[in-house]
Amino acid sequence: NHLHATDITSSSFRLVWPQLLSQETGYYSLQYGPAADPATRRTQQLSGALTSLVLSELAPETTYEVALIPESNVRFFPPQSARVTTLAEEISPVQVLISEAGPRSFHVSWAPVLDSVASFQVLYGPLPGNSVEVLEVDGRHNSTVVEHLAPNSTYLVTVTAIYRSGKEKSLSAKACTQEGE
Repeated sequence: NHLHATDITSSSFRLVWPQLLSQETGYYSLQYGPAADPATRRTQQLSGALTSLVLSELAPETTYEVALIPESNVRFFPPQSARVTTLAEEISPVQVLISEAGPRSFHVSWAPVLDSVASFQVLYGPLPGNSVEVLEVDGRHNSTVVEHLAPNSTYLVTVTAIYRSGKEKSLSAKACTQEGE
C-alpha cells in the first residue's frame, strides 16, 4: 500500500500516492470520513494525473479512513487505503476580559473554550510583587471570580489553557481593584 499522509495538522493533511494512472488511463475515486462514523464519508473524483491532494476542514483529534480507488481502463489496481489521525487543536486563549471590578474582587472571562482543553488555570498576583495565587477551572467553563483582593491595586492575571495533549498556552491581562470604603 503506497498511500500515505504528510503535513498533518488539526484540520487537514496531505495525501501522497505513486503515479498509478495518467490523465488518459483513468481517474481516482477518493473516499474519506471519520473512522467512527462511516455514514459521513465523502467521495471525490480526482484526475488520474494527480499524485497528491490536501484534505481540509477536518475535525481535530479524529481518525479518518481514506480509500483511494484507481479507476483504470487499462489494468486493475487494488484500492489504496490509509488511516490518518488529525492533531489536537492547540489554540491559546485569544482574549481575556476583566469585568465587574470591585475593591476586593473582579470577574475574569476568556475565549475560546475548546473540547481539546482539559482545564484552565487562572494565575493572579499584585503588581509589583511576586506572590501568585492559582485557581483551577474546568475546561468547559470560560469565567471565574477572583476574590479576597486588596483594594486600589493592580493585578496581573494569566489564563493558561491546559490541553489534553499536555501542552499549555497562556494569555495575560491586567486588572485594577477599586478603592475600598
